[in-house]
Amino acid sequence: MSTTSTQILHHATIFISEILSQSELRHFLLSALCCKIPPRDQNTVSLAAESLENAISTTTPAIRSSCLRLTEQLLLSNPENPFSLFLLSLIYSLCDQPINAALSLLHIFQIDPSLARSEIAPVLFEELFLVHLLPVLQWFNEQRSAILSSSTSNSDYSNEVLLFDDDQSVVLPCTKVLSKMSEGQALELKELESNFEEVLDENCRVLVKYFNRVLENTGGNKPIAIPPLKLKNHEKGGKIKHRDAEKIKTDELGILKNGRYNPIWAEGERSDEFYSSSSASKSKSPPSYPQRVSPEILTNRKSFRSLKASPSPSLDSELESSLDDISASSSSSSSSSSSTESEAETEENNKKMALFEPRQKQIKKQKWPISAESSCRVPDRLMADFDNLPGGGKHTPPKDFVCPITSNLFDDPVTLETGQTYERRAIQEWLERGNSTCPITRQKLQINKLPKTNYVLKRLIASWQEQNICSVPNQSENPQPESEPNMKSVMPSSSPNSVISQATIDGTMSELRLAITNLCMSEVLKESEMAVLQIERFWQEANMDVDIHSMLSRPAVVNGFVEILFNSVDPRVLKATIFLLCEMGSKDKDVIQTLTRVDTDVECIVALFKKGLMEAVVLIYLLRPSTASLVEMDMVDSLLKVIKKQEGDSLQMCLKPKTAAVLLLGQMLGSGEESIGSSMANTLISEKMIENIVCSLGADWAEERIAAVGILLRCMEEDGKCRNTIADKADLAPIMDSFTGASDAERFEIVRFLSELVKLNRRTLNEQVLHIMKEEGAFNTMHTLLVYLQTALQDQCPIVAGLLLQLDLLVEPRKMSIYREEAMDTLISCLRNSEFPTAQLAAAETIMSLQGRFTSSGKPLTRALLLKRAGLGKSYQSLMRMEQLRNIPGESEETTPQEEEKAADDWERKMAFVLVSHEFGLLFEALAECIKSRYASLCSACFVSATWLIQMLNVLPDTGIQGAARVCLLKRFVSIFKSAKDVEDKALSLLALSVFIHEPEGLCDLTSSMKEIMKGLRELKKLSPLASQMLKVFCKGSGSCSQDFWNHKELVQVDCSENGEVLSIACFKDKIFSGHSDGTIKVWTGRGSILHPIQEVREHTKAVTALAILQPGERLYSGSLDRTTRVWSVDNEAMHCVQVHDMKDQVHKLVVANSISCYVPQGAGVKIHSWNGGSKSLNTSKSVKCLVLVRGTLYCGCHDNSIQEIDLATETLSTIQSGSRKLLGKANSVNALQVHNGLIYSASSPLDGAAVKIWNASNHSMVGSLPTVLDVRSMAISSELIYLGCKGGIVEIWGREKNNRVETLQSSKNGKVNCMTLDGNEEVLVIGTADGQIQAWGLS
Repeated sequence: MSTTSTQILHHATIFISEILSQSELRHFLLSALCCKIPPRDQNTVSLAAESLENAISTTTPAIRSSCLRLTEQLLLSNPENPFSLFLLSLIYSLCDQPINAALSLLHIFQIDPSLARSEIAPVLFEELFLVHLLPVLQWFNEQRSAILSSSTSNSDYSNEVLLFDDDQSVVLPCTKVLSKMSEGQALELKELESNFEEVLDENCRVLVKYFNRVLENTGGNKPIAIPPLKLKNHEKGGKIKHRDAEKIKTDELGILKNGRYNPIWAEGERSDEFYSSSSASKSKSPPSYPQRVSPEILTNRKSFRSLKASPSPSLDSELESSLDDISASSSSSSSSSSSTESEAETEENNKKMALFEPRQKQIKKQKWPISAESSCRVPDRLMADFDNLPGGGKHTPPKDFVCPITSNLFDDPVTLETGQTYERRAIQEWLERGNSTCPITRQKLQINKLPKTNYVLKRLIASWQEQNICSVPNQSENPQPESEPNMKSVMPSSSPNSVISQATIDGTMSELRLAITNLCMSEVLKESEMAVLQIERFWQEANMDVDIHSMLSRPAVVNGFVEILFNSVDPRVLKATIFLLCEMGSKDKDVIQTLTRVDTDVECIVALFKKGLMEAVVLIYLLRPSTASLVEMDMVDSLLKVIKKQEGDSLQMCLKPKTAAVLLLGQMLGSGEESIGSSMANTLISEKMIENIVCSLGADWAEERIAAVGILLRCMEEDGKCRNTIADKADLAPIMDSFTGASDAERFEIVRFLSELVKLNRRTLNEQVLHIMKEEGAFNTMHTLLVYLQTALQDQCPIVAGLLLQLDLLVEPRKMSIYREEAMDTLISCLRNSEFPTAQLAAAETIMSLQGRFTSSGKPLTRALLLKRAGLGKSYQSLMRMEQLRNIPGESEETTPQEEEKAADDWERKMAFVLVSHEFGLLFEALAECIKSRYASLCSACFVSATWLIQMLNVLPDTGIQGAARVCLLKRFVSIFKSAKDVEDKALSLLALSVFIHEPEGLCDLTSSMKEIMKGLRELKKLSPLASQMLKVFCKGSGSCSQDFWNHKELVQVDCSENGEVLSIACFKDKIFSGHSDGTIKVWTGRGSILHPIQEVREHTKAVTALAILQPGERLYSGSLDRTTRVWSVDNEAMHCVQVHDMKDQVHKLVVANSISCYVPQGAGVKIHSWNGGSKSLNTSKSVKCLVLVRGTLYCGCHDNSIQEIDLATETLSTIQSGSRKLLGKANSVNALQVHNGLIYSASSPLDGAAVKIWNASNHSMVGSLPTVLDVRSMAISSELIYLGCKGGIVEIWGREKNNRVETLQSSKNGKVNCMTLDGNEEVLVIGTADGQIQAWGLS
């Protein structure tokens, strides 16, 4: 069979990888090779080896690359030797050049084959070369056999030699053959061995050239023929072609345990005995074939040599004579004994040997009686023609019981379609290596899957092993000698010497033996099934003094039970079989080893379980399968059926099926595969199995309780809604009792379970569960947790401390508590230990969860509740709505929502007091350090925890802790407030800062960052009322410095005088719209400090006097003196007119609503125009100058300085300010009106001392005024400021809180301010003037 480049690279890479990964092996090989090179080259290669070690040990890629490059150049510049080639192969492998590495390694076999195969790479020699050298080994075997064939027995030694023939393969004492040799034969043998070494060397070089050609043929374009091997014997040389070599049968050559060829074995250390005592010394180079071990070592081997029964009587007699001589040398008595062995005994043994010969390529089932007697003496049953020598003798297994590949007794025999039988694992490996033929017959195999186990052969082997127990090495890892069963009475007896009682014993034991024999040997299934039922009845009735177990636990009997499982369909028989195997397996590990030795046996048991044989789950558990195997078995549904089933009058097994099912399910859920665990947990929840698992929390066996804890914990983590069911049904006392005797890992799982269990969405239930934990159980729970806390791992401590703190807090906090102090110290130390980020995160999350409010799925509500308190209640409200939807209709609640809220508030207050009071606020310092962490999850958890605790300082007694919190956290919260991109984070930091501004020290500390904070507050004021409250506090506390907080910077000024006056202006999103006196409407967008015109339309024929935005519909309405109102779509890039309304009159001012518009006409009154086409006039007795529409109420400012309020629904008119006569011939008209937060602002000339007056919209009383001396023509109002556009291009800015002037802006000096507006964020003011200027200022 040809070798591919893939195979060469695979074996070479594995070999080199092992050398690189094992420094000790590498140093050993380098030391050995250093002795093989000339002294002149040793300095160079030593330097190269040292440089290579530096490259391997370094972690810097650049240094490694440099070292490897220099070492390669150094080695290539010196003569080739095994040492340098070996180093080059390692270098090329590290440089990711596998082909060069393999070529260097193979080159060693070229220049020194003997050294390569014996010291450097013997494994590589076996993997690549030996398979091609089978003809050479066969040639050597034939030549050696020819030399030794004429030997006679005259000596007495203990060495052995292995003879091969076409029909036989036996082990003979080596020195007996030597005693028959002449001196010439010994010389021939010596010469043969020398020739053998030379042939191996030469053929290694031939194969190296072949492998090189294979590697160079990377594309596989041309086939590479296997070169002929070179053979040479002591008479004549010759060659053998490879196609002839393939005809050699591997069973005639012998196979190593690993499946490779087993060459002839010779005693290496005594090879000089083949020569004369005065002749040559041993060969300098060691033989390439494995050396034969001494008889003492061979006696302890766990494998058997494959022997064939000789068809030749002469050879049999000669062999018997030789072996008899060896017996005689051991003792004189044994010599006489061996000489008296009768020929009849030999004939009988030969007959028994024939029982194991194949008949028509199929082994017949033999009925071997199973005796209860011990077989430790040497039996005279079979193979009597051999003595009990190592490797051969009376008890050497028959050839058909031994795998031709492994040379061991069959464990799991499988018979192929060619009629040959192999060990399952060995033939599986043979096929996985790419072979597709039978190893012996070389016939093409058509199978895709190996056949089932040959149970007939397996049973015969087990029977043979029992009869030859003393001579057969035990292949199990834990050998257990069989003991002779105690032949005491099965039934109670009044007299131990009773003849009747003894007769009963004999009869019962005879029945048992007969049942066992029928089980193992009967070819009638019904007889075997009846035998199982008899054995099961005998087991149930037997007294414990009778050692039935030793009779039933033998491999032959166990295999008989397994065969019943394969073939029987009777449920009663199957249950009895499972019961017996469980009983025996629970008492004897050897039974379990017998069952697990063959994979198909386990598969059969699993298949029966999945088909409904629930008792089989106990046996599956006893087999202790790996977690991966359990997952592959896919038996979750079957396990759930067992757990759900009510326990009936089933067999009293060593373990309850439900217990075994819970244990297996716990093992599967504990696997590292997240997806598998998640799927199983969801299955448990969907199948409503939680209550069944909860029952196991009170089981008698602690292991089952702990497994149930793990299962329920996984379910709570997957779907927390099952937490309520567990808390309602669970009996926690047995769990607390299990804690003391559990392992550390199991203890932590129990603590996690209890911690998760008190995350219920009802505070009263949480406290009830905590009371149960504290009071139930045989031990003091808090003391037990305290002791465990002192020994727990770093990342486990926070969860233990959190649970201990909750238990301690069930009563009002005392002045001193050792549990609380220890728990708090642990939480703080974990927070500060930056070397364990997982422990820091666990501590932060534990503190956050101590707030005490949770969703139904067990998630903390701390963040959502704080956002609600900060004014962003949407998140909390949506969570509460979801909780209401999840609540089961009709579910009875013992407490009202008000009682639950009160209990939650009380718990929150007590817990916060304990946390902040420890060591005078030491926790704040730890939280401040963690907020700076680079881990986002840790930073977030600490941020929320710190916000909660600071916010709680408002409701806790003032003990001075607020000062400590301010020192530790104020700057951090200011930094977060200024830099946070997320609105929620800004709101949380705002909530914490709101606590500090109510004290003078806190407000003083905030002064340096006041401007940045004010900017953030203005952004949040629309979302959070708290921001508006803080703005008021800052304004009140700022005093005379308030002007420093308001600073407007001019952004842009544009000259539009060519279009006349700017009569109207409006802002929508990022666009500015201006209406001009020539009928033009312009659209602008602001980029940097420049207004860029993006569109200009002129569809009105006269001045555009009013622009109004209707927000929901994203429409712009323009009123004009051309008696039309146009509707514009402004949601797209380009503005376009979508509708034109004929107003029948000039439009001087315009306000719009969804269905109507109100405008000031040329004459008196106000006109109401319906978009459907109708119109009517109101307030016709007044000449209106300006108007404002707010939620169905129209406010009108008139030329006579009066202000009216009109309810459009009822058309009711009321007067806010009465009109006045003209003063000095001048009309004092109301030029502008604005309504904001329930206040009406009117602007006019300052003739009566107050240009701006402020009215209460509800009772029409005047509540204030702005004493400006300027003539106000337009007005805009924000949350904090009042902007007044005056004559002469002046803009005054007043504070709303104190009605004080804070800033004055100067626009154009030539014209009055006709119109002004603010953008949506109230940060940009845009005005239009009478001289055609548009100007913008930004609040900075």
